[in-house]
Amino acid sequence: MTTGPTRAPSGSPPPPPADPGARLRHEGAGDYLAAWRERLAAFLDSDLVYSFLRSKLAVAAAIVTVLVVGAAFLAPLIAPHDPYDLKSLELIDSDKPPAWEDGGEARFPLGTDDQGRDILSTILYGTRSSILIGICSVALALAIGVSLGLWAGYAGGRADSIIMRIADVQLTFPAILTALLIDGVALAIFKNYRMEGGRFWILVLSIGLSYWVQYARTVRGVTLVERNKDYVAAARLIGIGPLRIMFQHILPNVLNPVLVIATINLALAIITEATLSFLGVGLPPTEPSLGTMIQIGNKYLFSGSWWMVAFPGLTLALLALAVNLLGDWLRDALNPKLR
Repeated sequence: MTTGPTRAPSGSPPPPPADPGARLRHEGAGDYLAAWRERLAAFLDSDLVYSFLRSKLAVAAAIVTVLVVGAAFLAPLIAPHDPYDLKSLELIDSDKPPAWEDGGEARFPLGTDDQGRDILSTILYGTRSSILIGICSVALALAIGVSLGLWAGYAGGRADSIIMRIADVQLTFPAILTALLIDGVALAIFKNYRMEGGRFWILVLSIGLSYWVQYARTVRGVTLVERNKDYVAAARLIGIGPLRIMFQHILPNVLNPVLVIATINLALAIITEATLSFLGVGLPPTEPSLGTMIQIGNKYLFSGSWWMVAFPGLTLALLALAVNLLGDWLRDALNPKLR
């Protein structure tokens, strides 16, 4: 007996036709996730992660860095007060000691400054400003230094001589003096200095232009070696242009020392920003960074208000130390001679 095709029960909708495109997209997403899982598993099984987990100092520095950076960027959510809201400040709350001392209040755990701002909240917001300036200035220095280093090392000749002589001249001056000079020139050029965000970007420009030399010299040295290797000669032979050879073929081979320099320079950039702010050419007192807080607190140090300078200074030292320790570990971990 021959049976006919099975029919759907009366009143029920027919099954939707299979969509080949949806099936292909689902399979593509599955392959993409599987590839990422393999990469993550390979990374967790790498020598770098093994070296990191073995170093208790690196793990402790990473924990401190994550806690400080996380608290800084979550400041609008976790800070007890908003120090940038000038309307909420009361001068009667100024110069209050920490909560555990006589005269302190629980709503100001670390005390207040001369304007009645909560020190804890101001540290959280100020740390965020200092970290952002440090990251942006390191990114600027890295972009300039790596580009000029690749050009000088690959092209050679007059371009190499000019770039390296400029770098030699800049190395004769301390970075802080170079930053002060660039800051003064920027103030003279940009008359709208008081515009919103103006001081932030002038600090980024000043610090970034002070630290590009280390990247340029390191990248140039590696590029001088790499440009004579077979893979560069093969790329030239098949007609690949100089820019593509520099940024697609040579650049991946110079990233290890660049990452180490960038990590260490992040701590230096944060300290440089604090120094400039302490000297009075940083962020305004209405939007303080850690350096501005230390500068303000230093005026009241001998009057007994030690908390105005002690807590911001401790935060700055802790952050710089943790980032420096991470940079030292990364330098050792990426050096094959020390493995």
